[in-house]
Amino acid sequence: MTAAAAEFEKIPAVWTRRHLLDLESLSPEELTCILDAADRFKAATDDCRRKISVLTGRTLANLFFENSTRTRNSFSLAARRLGADTVEFSSSGSSTAKGETVIDTAKNIEAMNVDAMVIRHRTPGSPYLLAKSVDCAVVNAGDGPHEHPTQGLLDILTIRQRRGSLQGLTVALVGDIAHSRTARSNIWGLKKLGAHVILCGPATLVSRRWEEFGVEVAYRLDDIIERCDVLNLLRIQFERQYTRPFPSVREYALLYAMNRDRMRHAKQDILIMAPGPINRGVEITPDVADGPHSVILEQVTNGIAVRMAVLWLTMNAAAV
Repeated sequence: MTAAAAEFEKIPAVWTRRHLLDLESLSPEELTCILDAADRFKAATDDCRRKISVLTGRTLANLFFENSTRTRNSFSLAARRLGADTVEFSSSGSSTAKGETVIDTAKNIEAMNVDAMVIRHRTPGSPYLLAKSVDCAVVNAGDGPHEHPTQGLLDILTIRQRRGSLQGLTVALVGDIAHSRTARSNIWGLKKLGAHVILCGPATLVSRRWEEFGVEVAYRLDDIIERCDVLNLLRIQFERQYTRPFPSVREYALLYAMNRDRMRHAKQDILIMAPGPINRGVEITPDVADGPHSVILEQVTNGIAVRMAVLWLTMNAAAV
């Protein structure tokens, strides 16, 4: 075992969970445990470029019942960077198309001696059902509009690396809050670590009921932009909408897109974030997406570090 790997021989005592299903149920100490571990993995692997074999002999199954580019590849790379093998599953062309249930599919894959499963499914609660049905570790990679915990963690990690702390920061989530699992995970994680959260978007996508979660709701980006330390620009999820929530994409871009004119009213050190995929010209203009305040690609790199931390923690807790 290398010296770097020896540093990760034992998981911190604060972490006892076999699964990561959401950020709502995590304590601030558990959130910080994952973030700290992600920082350590990123440093030990030269920005997630090199391997650190702390999960050699283990196997991760990626069960993606919805399309994914960043998350799926990020989990696969994270597992390989840790020395684990991976099994890839897609619902198209699988036995689910013949009527097999999600649980039966999962149990069959687990019978191939899999140690952990990452699941993305359009139905909220699917990871919870899976966690009750299998013995291996389960990680939620997005369940419908409910939560996307590793995306929330990588967003928070990126802010913490840039600002040192979340305490006292004002973070605005702008866009399609109603259908965003990323928004829910961000809200839980950011608030627990001391940030003030503003939800901003059209009234059809941002209900006043969100105020019950202790967040501020705003309907005009221009009204809040001067107060924000971070803007996280969420994609409009047309695929989850039954009716168009605003008259036109052009009108949405006019009212909510982050562009050069709005940047003039923002703080000098504002961070521009987006969970991806981004729709250039809708939520953000290209000059802002590729500009000096953008940390969008840092989020992608941090995604690997966060997922390395989550896999290391859950798979070792599961092995106890």
